[in-house]
Amino acid sequence: MKEVINVEIKSVNRKTLSKQVLDEIIDLLLSGQLKSGDRLPSELELMEMFDVSRSVIREALTSLESMGIVNRKTRNGTFFSEKIGSKPFSMMLALSAGNLPSIIETRLSLELGFVTLAAEKITDKELDQLKQTIDAMSSATSDYTEIDKEFHKIIAHSASNPLLEGVITPLLNLYDRTLEQIPNRHRDSKATIQQHIDIYEALKKRDPIQSSTAMYRHLDYVRKKVLMNLNDM
Repeated sequence: MKEVINVEIKSVNRKTLSKQVLDEIIDLLLSGQLKSGDRLPSELELMEMFDVSRSVIREALTSLESMGIVNRKTRNGTFFSEKIGSKPFSMMLALSAGNLPSIIETRLSLELGFVTLAAEKITDKELDQLKQTIDAMSSATSDYTEIDKEFHKIIAHSASNPLLEGVITPLLNLYDRTLEQIPNRHRDSKATIQQHIDIYEALKKRDPIQSSTAMYRHLDYVRKKVLMNLNDM
């Protein structure tokens, strides 16, 4: 068990106490006084530091836990998470669920970053996995949405960036919602599969510029199909 580190915490006034406590606890990370994986002071110690009640401390810790920032262990105490979770980004996306154009643009901007990094880091094994998904899409006799999603998931994970890991799952969870906005009459599986082949070939060359260009063409194609359907509604 890690020892509790002495930290400096600002006093808070009694307006929106739990929110201020939450902000001050997060600031322990931002200021470098504590780091991921470190144990927070006990509830009693936090009560004394902030001069607030136990209910305020628990409310702040519950909010932090719901965002995936801390993990509360019954006997061992509360710890800052060691790995960035997807919950904060999921909450942001949930609040924007009705703004589909913005969601599409968010996906486009993030996946362009993923594929650029993937071009530098992707392994031969991950390239083989990409090829297998393309082959599966080509031979599919019905909907291949899950296979398509796996293709993008492999690229995202091959970027091997822990700061980006927290956005991958919620981003891909929106993938189905995006495709639902494209009626069958607007879909062209042949064009879609070719776009995936182009992305794969660029990644195989380890060319970040060509990879980014191929991904942009694919996602822009999807974006236009979705917006075309929204305009027809």
